[in-house]
Amino acid sequence: MFRSSFMKHKNILVLGGSGFVGRHLVARLVARGCQVRVPTRRLDRTRPLTLLPTVQVVQADIMDPAVLARLLLGQDAVVNLVGVLHASSTQFQQVHVDFVRRVMEAAAKAKVKRVLHMSALGADRNGSSLYQRSRGDGEAIVRQSQALWTIYQPSAIFGPEDRFLNLFAGLARWLPVLPIGRCNTRLQPVAVTDVVGAMVETLDSVAAYRKSYELCGPEIMTLGEVAALAAQASGHPRPVWALPNRLAYLQAWLMEHMPGPTLLSRDSLDSLSRDVVASRQPYVPDPVLGMRSTPMRIVAEHMLSGVGRHAQLDQWRAHAGR
Repeated sequence: MFRSSFMKHKNILVLGGSGFVGRHLVARLVARGCQVRVPTRRLDRTRPLTLLPTVQVVQADIMDPAVLARLLLGQDAVVNLVGVLHASSTQFQQVHVDFVRRVMEAAAKAKVKRVLHMSALGADRNGSSLYQRSRGDGEAIVRQSQALWTIYQPSAIFGPEDRFLNLFAGLARWLPVLPIGRCNTRLQPVAVTDVVGAMVETLDSVAAYRKSYELCGPEIMTLGEVAALAAQASGHPRPVWALPNRLAYLQAWLMEHMPGPTLLSRDSLDSLSRDVVASRQPYVPDPVLGMRSTPMRIVAEHMLSGVGRHAQLDQWRAHAGR
C-alpha cells in the first residue's frame, strides 16, 4: 500500500501516457496519489484516462520544444514512454534519439531532476537492427545527463490490449496455420502490470537513481511457443510453421506495404536475430523493483478471453469512484 506522506514526486508528466503501457502506468500513479499530466495530440485516445480523478489530459504536440517546456512547468518528475516499433531510419532517429535529447534538455531547464525513461531489452548502439541502435543512442543521451534518471529495459510486454499476444490471437482467428519468422528466438515476456509496478516502486527510490533495470518475466519461451500459447488461449489452437529466413523477410516486406498499422517489419526480424532475455539467468528482479514476475501462461487465457479488458475498465472506474 502506498503512503502519500512519503512521496517525493507528486506531480508527474507522462509522455506517451495514452499508449498501452502509459494507460496502465497512469492508473497506478493515480492510485498512489499522484497528480498526473498526460499530453496527447488525439483526445479520443485518452477517454479511459478521463475516468481517473487526478489526471490532467492536455491536447498538445510534444514534439514541439516550446510545448514540451510548458508541459514541464510545475512538475516533479517526467516519464518518457514514447517509442515506435516499426519505422524508418529517420523516424527511429526522431523518436528514440532527437526527442529524448529534447526531453532531457527541457527537463534540465525546468529544473525537473527526476526522469524515468522507457527503453528496451536489447538496446545497443551497435545492435543488429535500427530499433536497437536508436534505443541504445537514446539511452546514451539519458546516461550523459545530470538528471536523476532511471532506465527500464523490458522484454516483450504483454497485457490487456497489447500488440503482442493479441496479434497472434487475431491471426489464429483467421489462419489455419501460424507462419512465424524467427520462430526459435527466445523471449522472456513481462506483464505490463509488473513493468508499471516497478516504475512506480522506483519513482521515489534513491537506490534507483542513475540505474538501469532489465524487466523480464519468470518464463523463457520461443516466439513460436508464444504464438501457439496465444492461439490456444484465445480458443483457436493452431500449429506453428517456422518460416525460413527468406520467406520471413518476404512476409515482413509485404506487411510493411499493406494498408493500416504495420504488424511486422524487416527491422523487427533483425531485432529478433538474437534472444531477448535477461543477461543473467535465472532472472531475479532487483529487490528495489518490488516485482512479482507474473508468468505469462497463467494469465493468457484470462486476458485473451475478453475478460481482461472489462477488468481494466472496472479498475479505472473504481479509481474514479464511479
